[in-house]
Amino acid sequence: YLLVFDFDETIVDENSDDSIVRAAPGQALPEHIRQTFREGFYNEYMQRVLAYMGDQGVKMGDFKNVYENIPLSPGMPDLFQFLSKNHELFELILISDANMFGIECNLRAAGFYSLFRKIFSNPSGFDKRGYFTLGPYHSHKCLDCPANMCKRKILAEYLAERAQEEVEFERVFYVGDGANDFCPSATLTSADVAFPRKGYPMHRMIQEMEKKQPGAFQAAVVPWESATEVARYLQEVLKK
Repeated sequence: YLLVFDFDETIVDENSDDSIVRAAPGQALPEHIRQTFREGFYNEYMQRVLAYMGDQGVKMGDFKNVYENIPLSPGMPDLFQFLSKNHELFELILISDANMFGIECNLRAAGFYSLFRKIFSNPSGFDKRGYFTLGPYHSHKCLDCPANMCKRKILAEYLAERAQEEVEFERVFYVGDGANDFCPSATLTSADVAFPRKGYPMHRMIQEMEKKQPGAFQAAVVPWESATEVARYLQEVLKK
């Protein structure tokens, strides 16, 4: 089984891009930076936020400290413990519009980094001035996704690459919360399962699609408030 995870507001209970503002002076951003945000260009906006924070003397250790302390979502440790017990049955990947450094810091601190075969996220690191830098993941032609990342494209390429390595997945499970998780989940088949976080954009978009085009969303839909619900569902799958 392939298990695909989102990071922000899925594995962790916050949006990590908002969380790092805690490392800024006064734990806030000035209005002139906040005004530059444009829909669909969040990655570019975050590049400006990080440049400002660098100017303010925020260092690698400050960012690391914030990332390491972002709480996991309810039930997520239970789900990861279940998956580590059954790791030979599940291949885990993470597709996130956050950034590599932040995800690695958080998962290493929580002790779950090694569960993931592959992590796809925006490249990030520290330049010679010690500034935290961020880049776009890729470019794509999808009209529904932010300019820097289409998760549908990443998932399709991953499945194709694994097929070439003669790995075929019996089913795909997708755990997410955001609008950018709806795009890849809409390509899942009737054998697959989408686990949208209850009441979040992905869940709402699936419900809207069901209303407008009944049956168009093919995967089974299992909304969750606690990730223990995901673990319970997967346990049942293994019993069959």
